[in-house]
Amino acid sequence: MKILLTGANGYIGKRLLPLLVEQRHEVVCMVRDPRRFDLPETLKEKVQVVRGDLLQPEGLTQLPSDIGAAYYLVHSMGSGSDDFSSAESMAAANFVSYLNSTTARQIIYLSGISNDKSLSKHLASRRHVEDVLSTAHSNLTVLRAAIIIGSGSASFEIIRDLVEKLPVMVTPKWLNSRCQPIAIRDVLFYLTEVLGREDCYDRRFEIGGPDVMTYKTMLLKLAEVRHLKRYILTLPVLTPRLSSYWLYFVTSTNYSLARSLVDSLRNDAVVQQQTIKDVIPHRCLPYEHAVRLAYTKIEQNSVISSWKDSLVSGTMRLNYMDFIQIPEHGVLTDKQRLKFNRAPEEVLNNIWSIGGERGWYKTDYLWRIRGLMDKVVGGVGLRRGRRSPTEVKAGDTIDFWRVLLADRKNKRLLLYAEMKLPGEAWLQFRICEEEDGNYLEQLAAFRPNGLLGRLYWYAVLPFHFIIFGGMVQNIISYSAAEAKAEQFR
Repeated sequence: MKILLTGANGYIGKRLLPLLVEQRHEVVCMVRDPRRFDLPETLKEKVQVVRGDLLQPEGLTQLPSDIGAAYYLVHSMGSGSDDFSSAESMAAANFVSYLNSTTARQIIYLSGISNDKSLSKHLASRRHVEDVLSTAHSNLTVLRAAIIIGSGSASFEIIRDLVEKLPVMVTPKWLNSRCQPIAIRDVLFYLTEVLGREDCYDRRFEIGGPDVMTYKTMLLKLAEVRHLKRYILTLPVLTPRLSSYWLYFVTSTNYSLARSLVDSLRNDAVVQQQTIKDVIPHRCLPYEHAVRLAYTKIEQNSVISSWKDSLVSGTMRLNYMDFIQIPEHGVLTDKQRLKFNRAPEEVLNNIWSIGGERGWYKTDYLWRIRGLMDKVVGGVGLRRGRRSPTEVKAGDTIDFWRVLLADRKNKRLLLYAEMKLPGEAWLQFRICEEEDGNYLEQLAAFRPNGLLGRLYWYAVLPFHFIIFGGMVQNIISYSAAEAKAEQFR
């Protein structure tokens, strides 16, 4: 079957794509910018990638019309827009208009469990999108899920942050709300199983794991899995705004996503309709098993996708790939260049491991201070870390940077700043092979916005003097023995 996959660059989409290809479907991936859609080599010849933005209907005319089904995996929660529900409604309406001109027989939409009468703005928007999609000529299949547990999942990573960083938690009362978490592999199972099934047409199913638990219980169970002793005190006095700030500063989430999550957590998310079991019998994984599997993937450095790599995890513009070349004019720079005698591949491995747990090779405490300052003014801070400690690809996040280019063949890594700045900043690492030897070149570039931007650059110059020269030296000298010792910290 020919399938259109929207949200192909997202957390669920990246994991669903190889399963659809494995089942021998012809998949068309719709993305807003194909340049930042990094397909695995094994899939490049098996899928078609098309450009499309659901908020710009004029651009949808180039999408194929001969499709049999479409996955709608699009949402705007965490985008930073106060009016995300209007954007979601408009995107769904534009999608319906396009789909009505195709041969598609089925739409599959992943939504959220929303049984309460008074719904959060996020869950109400998800429910409204369901209603908009139901107006299409195609048959609609909706899967409603609560918290998804898997490596890289936003919900799982936030729970993980809280448990691993806070021995004692003073939490708001929403921690006593109930939910029914489900493993990512079970979500993917249902997404593939409902495809093309007429007994799933025009139906809305609720999916969840076997455990019904409070969020507090989820935190304590994860702590138990990690052999950590944690204490949780629940207070009724934390307002939604204070709760959002609490999540924002403690975890890797941004404020808009924290606000949406806190707003939604006041609603119980428990399966009330068990009809999916009659149509597709399946035993879902218990919560503890799902947590253990997620940590196995993390420990094996095999996290396929992460919410942190989504643009909603930061402040990056949708057209950020337009910045893949550092401007030649109007830019202030700090360039470091040092000759080395080590094997270039060893130095390149050090470059590819920068940030996250490895750190920045020089005065990490200054980087942490800068990350905290960024959080205070509403930025992303350093808590996002990185998807893998050794692998990098375009679109990944590395702390408060976004990877624009990761070209191992030409030995070049280019990062673009997502921190709050009065201007635009790049950080580039490149190994230059010249006649007299190999050089590591490090270039920090800043395009200031007016006088404030220039004042900022000159204010941080003393710190650049401390940091950047030492970074180049330490990237070159960092040894395999240090990397091995790092694993046992």
